[in-house]
Amino acid sequence: MIPPPSPHAIAAMVVTVAMFVGFVRGRMSTEIVSLLTIAVIAVGLYFFPLEGTNPTDGLVLAFAGFGHYALITICALMVMGRGLVVTGALEPAARFLEGVFKYNLQVGLLVSLIIAFVLSMGINNTPVLVLLIPIFVTLAARGALPASKALIPLNAASLIGGVATTIGTSTNILVVSIAVDLGMDRMGVFHFTPIVLVAGAVALPYLWLVMPRLLKDNRVEAEHQERRFTTRLRIGEDSSLVGTELSDMIPRLPKEVEFIDPPKGKLDGQQRLLLSGTHEGIEEAMRTLQGEIAPTWVIDRIHRQATEKKLDIAVVEMAITADSRLITRTLPSSGIADLYGVAVIGIHRPERLVGEAEKYSEGGDLRMREGDVLLVMGLPDNLQEFARTDSLLMLEGMRELPRRSKAWLAAGIMGGTIGLASIGLIPIAIAALAGAILMFVTGCVKFDRVGRALSAQVIVLIAASIAIGRIIDESGAADWLGLVLAYGLQFLTPAMVLATIMIFVTFLTNFASNATAATVGTPIAFSIANQLGLPPEPLVLAVLFGCNLCYATPIAYQTNMLIMAEGSYEFKDYIRTGVPLVILMVGTLSFLLVMTYDM
Repeated sequence: MIPPPSPHAIAAMVVTVAMFVGFVRGRMSTEIVSLLTIAVIAVGLYFFPLEGTNPTDGLVLAFAGFGHYALITICALMVMGRGLVVTGALEPAARFLEGVFKYNLQVGLLVSLIIAFVLSMGINNTPVLVLLIPIFVTLAARGALPASKALIPLNAASLIGGVATTIGTSTNILVVSIAVDLGMDRMGVFHFTPIVLVAGAVALPYLWLVMPRLLKDNRVEAEHQERRFTTRLRIGEDSSLVGTELSDMIPRLPKEVEFIDPPKGKLDGQQRLLLSGTHEGIEEAMRTLQGEIAPTWVIDRIHRQATEKKLDIAVVEMAITADSRLITRTLPSSGIADLYGVAVIGIHRPERLVGEAEKYSEGGDLRMREGDVLLVMGLPDNLQEFARTDSLLMLEGMRELPRRSKAWLAAGIMGGTIGLASIGLIPIAIAALAGAILMFVTGCVKFDRVGRALSAQVIVLIAASIAIGRIIDESGAADWLGLVLAYGLQFLTPAMVLATIMIFVTFLTNFASNATAATVGTPIAFSIANQLGLPPEPLVLAVLFGCNLCYATPIAYQTNMLIMAEGSYEFKDYIRTGVPLVILMVGTLSFLLVMTYDM
C-alpha cells in the first residue's frame, strides 16, 4: 500500500502545476509568474515550515536561486557572449555560415545542427550553445534564418549530442556515478553511443524540417524601411582587386548594394566607385572590395582617439535642417572632418526630394540639401558637437561599432573558458566567472553595458525554477512519485517499463531539475530491476536518457533559458516544439534499449 503524500509534498506539486499553467496560459508575463511562485513558496514555508526546519529556512530555500551557481554561470556566459558580439569576434564564422545559408537555408540549418550535435558529444553542450547563439543572432540580423527559428532546434541537437557519451553532460556523469555506487559496472565513454546515434538520426528530420515551422519569426519589424545611403568608395593602391573586373565581385556583395554607373574594364588603384546601400551593406562592400569611404587620415584619427580615451566609436544618422551651413556644399568642401574629427559614411536623399534636379560639383560630388540624411561615424562627443554646431537633427540613437581591435582577445578568452570547462579542469561556473571578469578587465565588455547582456526574464525564471526544484525534492514529492511509479510498473511489459521510467524522469527533469531526476530516478531504476528480475543497465540508461530529454520547458536546463531571451521565446514555444520531440525520443530510445538488451 502506497502511503499518502505529506501536506508539503501535495503543496509542492500544486505550486508546480500552478506555475506551469500560468506559463502556458500567458495572461501574465513570465517574470510575474516566476516572482509569484517564489513569493508563494517563501510565505508558505515561513508559516508552515518543513519538518526539522525554522521559518527563516523557508525564505533561504525560496530566494536561494538568486545566488545559485547555475544563475551566476548563465549570467557570466551571457556577458561573455556579449563580448564576442561587440568585438566582432564571431564575424568570420558568421560570414562562413552566411555563405552556406545563402546557398540554401535548409542546407545551412542542417550543417549547423550536425555541428552542434558532434561538438556536444565531447564538449559540454553549454559552451557549444554559448558559441553558436551570438553567431545565429548575427546571421538573423543579416537577413538569414531568424534566430527564433534556429535556436531551439540547435539547443535540442546539442542536448541529444550530449547524451551520446558519458562525459557529454554533467547529468550523465552523475547517473553513471550513482549507478556504480549501487553496484553496477562502470560504463565506458562510448558505451551507449550507437543507441544515441540511431535515435539522433531518427530525430534529425524533425529538428531540421518540422521544428522551425512550429516556431514564429520573432524578429521585430522595423517601423520604416531601412535607409539607403549613397557614397563613394575608393580602391586602395595596394588592394588585391586592382586589375580585376567589378562584375566578378558583385556576386560576393550583399544584394542591397547597387553601383551607380559602374565602370567597365579592370579596376585601378585610387579608382572611386559610386554606390548605394544600407549601412551594413556599405560596410560589407568596404571589406569585400578593400576600399575606403572616408579619408584614411580621418578614420585613423578616430580609432586613435577611441583607443586613447577608451571610448566606443559610434554611428548615427543626422538630418540637415534649413539653418545648416551644409546646404549646397559637398562633403569635400564642407570641412566636416577637419572641424569635428568625424567621418560621413554616406548621404540619404528622401523620396520627396528624389526627382528634383540633382546638383553636383565639378568633381562629381553631390551637393547637400535640406532634408538629406547623413550617416556619420565618430566619437560621441564629436558627433554631438557636429550636430549642435552645424544645425543637424539626430534621427537615430547612436549605434556602437564593434571593437574589432579586441576581437582576438575576446575569442581567446572564450576559447580558454570553453577549453578549461570541457576537459573538466575547473567547473563551468568558475570558468565562466573567470572569463566574464577577463572580459571586463580587458575592455571587451564595459561595466556600463552589462545591462544589455543580461535578461531580467531569464534571471527570475532561473531563480523560480531552482526554488521549485528544491521544494519538490525536500518536501518528499519526488520520492512519493517514485513510489507510485514503482508500484504501477510491476504490471507492464519490459518495453513499457523502460518507456514509463523515461517519461517519469523526463517529467522530473522538465519541472524540477536534471540533478533531482538523476538522484531520485537512478535508485528507483535499480530497485525496479531487482523487483521485476530485469537487468539494471537498460533501466539505468532509461534514467540517463530521460534526464537529458529536457526540451519541453525553459526551466528544464540552463541552455533552454540561455536561448530564451535571444530568441524572444515564450513558455508555450518550448511545449509546442519539445513535447513531440520528447515523445519521439522516448519511443525510439525505448525500442532501441529493448532490441540492444534483448528484453
